[in-house]
Amino acid sequence: MEFPVDTEMDVTRLLSLRGKEAAALREAAHQTKIRHLGDKVYLRGLIEFSNICTKNCHYCGIRRDSAVPRYSMRPDEVLQAADFAYKQGFGSIVLQSGERRSEAFTSLIEQLVKEIMHRSHGELGITLSLGEQSMETYARWKAAGALRYLLRIETSSPVLYARLHPADHRFEERADCLRRLRETGYLVGSGIMTGLPFQSTGQVARDLLFLRDMHVDMVGMGPYLEHEQTPLWAFRHQIPSREERYETGLNALAVLRLLMPHINMAATTAMGTLHPDGRKEALYTAANVIMPNITPVVHRKDYSLYDNKICISEPLQDTLENITRTIEAAGCTVALGEQGNPRGTR
Repeated sequence: MEFPVDTEMDVTRLLSLRGKEAAALREAAHQTKIRHLGDKVYLRGLIEFSNICTKNCHYCGIRRDSAVPRYSMRPDEVLQAADFAYKQGFGSIVLQSGERRSEAFTSLIEQLVKEIMHRSHGELGITLSLGEQSMETYARWKAAGALRYLLRIETSSPVLYARLHPADHRFEERADCLRRLRETGYLVGSGIMTGLPFQSTGQVARDLLFLRDMHVDMVGMGPYLEHEQTPLWAFRHQIPSREERYETGLNALAVLRLLMPHINMAATTAMGTLHPDGRKEALYTAANVIMPNITPVVHRKDYSLYDNKICISEPLQDTLENITRTIEAAGCTVALGEQGNPRGTR
């Protein structure tokens, strides 16, 4: 069976497949992944070191106006988590937090990156996911040793973006930041949400083509999941069923793998929250990266991007054991000590 991805119409049709046709699409994506990247899955230890955020996005559980208890890990706690990842043989870590723009925050990240690079002898690949920043800030963090930067666009539609954000959030600024990151020399990651209110299948198709045209190096995307303390909660009756969001999410991963055979793609926590086999199916279909949550357990529940998030109460070792089982159940191999920077991503 052929699965052309040349046009928006092609991609829209593939996203809508169900049943045997969807299974065939996902198998085609699996074969594409194996042919270009093999069966390795790279570990990115996720450190959600602060949920303090100056943004007020309508869908996010740690938005500025949310009542969630706020925290910031001490620098020594962040370094201990990074040390844990290094000793466990992870190739990379991800430093993620709510978005802030200040000299104090910029300097903190700069020093953390330098110290992690020193303590890991330059072997840990560091991904930052810290939102919209100036070119100068991006350059400082890159010079300190950061390798990748993940900035999800969430949607490529300025109209839909405006419905998901307050008036002081600008789609053009978000897109410009992706260009700044590329110019600064990062491996650039982005991503989208599927199953949003007000979102058509055609829009998801345009989002996937946007990621292709931006030549991103890595993608983290998953289904929209509600949070009752957000403005978007009022529109929860206008979103597809959990089953529909799951099916579209898997198809989106499959289509993107056909569009971009060489890039890194994550099996996201959102997929695992939506369906018990979500991350396993994502790994089999298209993903080659997974991000074990190595944030101290005491803080995980407060990094509540959406309701019922998984992996918030497991001790670190249990988390790693579960991740390993998931990878092996998907027929994949854990890649220890490898950063996983595929060729052909530029």
